[in-house]
Parts: sequence; structure tokens; C-alpha cells
Amino acid sequence: MTRQQATAVTSVLDSMSVSEVQSKHVSHAKTAAGCIKATRCHPSVQTRSSNMAQKTVLIVYAHQSVGSFNSAVRDAAVKELAKQGYKVIVSDLYAMNFKASATQDDIIGDLENTKLFQYGEETMHAWLDGRLSDDIMAEQRKVKEAELIIFQFPLYWFSVPAIMKGWMDRVLAQGFAFSLEKMYNHGVFKDKKAMLSFTTGATESMFRPDGINGDINVTLWPLQNGTLHFCGFQVLAPQIFWSPAHRSLAVRTAMLESWEERLKGLLAEKPLTFAPCELFGLSFQEGFSLLPHVQEEQKSNTYGITTGHHLGKPLPPDNQTKAHSTDN
Repeated sequence: MTRQQATAVTSVLDSMSVSEVQSKHVSHAKTAAGCIKATRCHPSVQTRSSNMAQKTVLIVYAHQSVGSFNSAVRDAAVKELAKQGYKVIVSDLYAMNFKASATQDDIIGDLENTKLFQYGEETMHAWLDGRLSDDIMAEQRKVKEAELIIFQFPLYWFSVPAIMKGWMDRVLAQGFAFSLEKMYNHGVFKDKKAMLSFTTGATESMFRPDGINGDINVTLWPLQNGTLHFCGFQVLAPQIFWSPAHRSLAVRTAMLESWEERLKGLLAEKPLTFAPCELFGLSFQEGFSLLPHVQEEQKSNTYGITTGHHLGKPLPPDNQTKAHSTDN
């Protein structure tokens, strides 16, 4: 087996049959499937609660198969959150045939710079003028409405599938989702929460610091810090379903039940911690680097501040997978 083939096997596999799991959760699946169908028609699923102001959850979903474990995980979330009184919106990217490529077609009308097309600049101006393509604007309206966004997907090549990456590239446009003045803990979506929920082909042991794939905390840093937290989101700990294709029916059933239980208190969870902007000199003159007094204070610490800001020290344990109490 070549190195490329081995990586594909351990990182991409999600092609499993979940008929056994879904038969156990048959009423669950039927209820959720009805929710998904309603979502595609109306783009929302609503269950009113008389004792709470209704809140909205957006699930951005990327899997090709209705029989996948990812599908069962999505259905469980739709059912449980709707039961709690949340309005649940599902963007089923493959079913929507969502365009992954970021191109000039995303801008309606004339370009600001006809000589050199710069996607970020042009989409920022188009967003300000209300000239982004209809599919982008529809997704942006969903993001604005939601208190929480769940990204549900199989891990592909240590990241999200291309269609979901395209959603991030196109929907999280400059101006709408971030700016130089509004990023990280000062970001546009600082009052919203987001999380990754995904399946892996690899086992958990393969994604440990001594595993062949390396530390999962390093894998998740670009997505959780570089995309979600960069836009200001409070990032909840990821829900990782380790290698469901290679697990028994009992284990897969337990995975779903654990997810359903977590969903009961999901929005009340403490988010992951990241280094706040206040620790950095926020100017080009200062290089957007850690302030000198912060670097001095960190010298005596055993671990770096975060997975990304490790300062040449050991990575803080589980920085990207578990929420920890902090005095910072």
C-alpha cells in the first residue's frame, strides 16, 4: 500500500451502512427525515415552546449518502434540538448542489477592479452593495439568524469536504464575517457559537501525539481557530465519531446516544479557549505579535498558550478538543 493510499484509508473513509443503527432509531429517523424535507422546502424546521424565546440552530451538512452515519448524526441533532424548541435550519450541501468554487460569478454587476480580479475585495464590495449571488446571500441570512452553527461532515484529508470548504470560502465573505478590525474575540460573530461534528476513517489512537496521523489538536487548529474563531465564533468542543465504519453496531448505537445526550445541554457548554487579541500588538508596526510583557510572562509556563501559539513549548493538552477553565 502506498503512503497516499494509506492516508486515504485512515483519513477519508466514511462509507458505512447504518441500516442497523437506523432500524433501532426508526421513529427517530422518520421524524428527522420529515424535518429535513421541510427544511428543503421552506428552509426551516420549527417547534414552538411557550416558555422560551425560540432560538435558531443551523446545521451545515456535507455527505453524499442518506444511509451514512453522518446522516444518522444529523437526524439525531434535528430531532433532539427541535424537541427542545429550537428552530433548526439544515443546509444539505450535496442535495442543494452548492457551488464550491469561488469565482467571479459570485458577484452580480460590475467589478470594482476590472484589471485584476481579487475575490476577497470584490465580494466585500458586493456584500456591501447587496450584489452577491443568490445562493451566497441565502446562506448568509441563515448564518445571521442562527445562535449556533453545527458543521456535520466526514473528515477528508484532515479537513472538511471540498463542498463545505467552498461554503466557508464563499459565505464567510470579508465584511460579512470578518474585517481587520473585527476578528477573533472581537469578531463579527462573537455572540454566536459554532462547532465541528465529524466522523473519521482513522481510530482515535491514530490521531494522538504518538499516533501515525499526529495530534488531532493540530489537525483541528486551522478550522477551529483559523476559520471559526477568526470570524468571532465561540467554538464549542468538537463532537468526534471515531472510525464508525469499523465499529460494531453496539458501539455505533452508543455513539448516537452519547450525541443525543450532549445535545440536551449543548448551547450551555463552555467554549474552547483561545489567545485573546489583547495579548497582541494589533498593528502592522507591531507585527500583530505577542506583546513583550506577555512573552516574558509566558517564559515560566510549562505549556504554550494554545495549540497554535505554542511558543516552542509542549502543546497545551487537548486545547482543541476540550473546554478548560482559565483565569485569562
